[in-house]
Amino acid sequence: MSKPILSKPWGGRFTAPTNEFVEQFTQSVSYDQRLAHYDIMGSIAHVRMLAKVGVIAEKESLQIIDGLQSIADEINVGQFSWSTELEDVHMNIETALVSKIGDVGKKLHTGRSRNDQVATDIRLYCRDEIDAVIEAIQFVLSALATLAEEHADAIMPGFTHLQSAQPVTFGHHLLAWAEMLLRDRARLQDCRKRMNILPLGSAALAGTSYPIDREFVAEQLEFDGVTSNSLDSVSDRDFAIELTSALSLIMMHLSRFSEELIIWMSQASGFIDIGDAWCTGSSIMPQKKNPDIPELVRGKTARVYGDLMALLTLMKAQPLAYNRDNQEDKETLFDAIDTVKACLQAYVGMIPTITLKKERLYQAAASGYATATDLADYLVKTGLPFRDAHEAVGKIVQYAIQQDKALDELSLDELQRFSNVINNDVFSVLTLEGSVAARNHIGGTAPEQVKAAIQKLQKSIKEGF
Repeated sequence: MSKPILSKPWGGRFTAPTNEFVEQFTQSVSYDQRLAHYDIMGSIAHVRMLAKVGVIAEKESLQIIDGLQSIADEINVGQFSWSTELEDVHMNIETALVSKIGDVGKKLHTGRSRNDQVATDIRLYCRDEIDAVIEAIQFVLSALATLAEEHADAIMPGFTHLQSAQPVTFGHHLLAWAEMLLRDRARLQDCRKRMNILPLGSAALAGTSYPIDREFVAEQLEFDGVTSNSLDSVSDRDFAIELTSALSLIMMHLSRFSEELIIWMSQASGFIDIGDAWCTGSSIMPQKKNPDIPELVRGKTARVYGDLMALLTLMKAQPLAYNRDNQEDKETLFDAIDTVKACLQAYVGMIPTITLKKERLYQAAASGYATATDLADYLVKTGLPFRDAHEAVGKIVQYAIQQDKALDELSLDELQRFSNVINNDVFSVLTLEGSVAARNHIGGTAPEQVKAAIQKLQKSIKEGF
């Protein structure tokens, strides 16, 4: 096991040891050690480049690579000794390397700085995490597609202002959720493209005097290209903010889903049930079954929003180039990623346990005069201007409320009191089934269209875009 030599790599300038409080206050290794895999990846690519351009000997590069790979093995099995005295993940690994292979290990840092090193590490880390979040979104989309297919023709009330508006199908409602997640997936894919540019080679802020080959390193690390300005390269955290912004949008969408699930599961609505394994109870009220998972997802949304605001605030007043402030970017970024992945995982497990109370959904759709717009459309098709039709139907609804009847329970004579163009065929448009079937166009709620949209969604999930 590596036992790092606890000497500061920058200690030559100083005549007094670092204050103990300062060491604890400035250390980041307690959390940035999760970047170790990426730090070693970047270092291996860097040292291969140094050998390629002749800055170090090939034999030396192989020694360094073997040492780094040995350290990676120790880290993977939990046998690496981390030291807060060495500040961060970079210095811990470099010091362990020198301890393991001797002075040749000191050549690793030739032509680079911790500034461009950490900028590279974070991009490598974020790139993998974006892929993981996209994969989790794919699983949620698949679960939504399955549930939507099962209930493509189940009728429920559609709402505006939380008031019953028009009947829709449950499958159609779930596909609205899917559309939000598809945009989230596309945003992440787009963010990944902008992120996938290599900053290594920018050194501290001005570049390096060594004859480096940045394109070679980019190819080794599967970056699409190299950054164009060394000052911006070491100080830029736009990619982290953009990612956290995309994660915040994911959480906003999950929070909206959660809000609806919470409302639907309440006794007042009674539209759905969530499996017992995904709910909890009360410590005092034995009858309770609480939708705690949606509630926690809704609550954790605030946490990710906070992470975004922290990053924006962190960067808002920083002059060029790198400043130690940027050490504070990692914990918030890590938290945002971890939180979103956990919430998506929760939805992957919870969605398949959702069961519909179809009769209650149907009754709710029938009780809110949800086919009033269909009646207005019927009148317009006879030649009546829409505003006149709207007024006539408003009066019919008022009458129906007074009579405590649904629209399809009114007789033809009652309906004709308000418009003499109404005939017997009106009753076909006043049913819930007739209403949803009439919306038979792309994006509409007709079961036929819902099934076609599900097929399109399943194709998109399979193709990944």
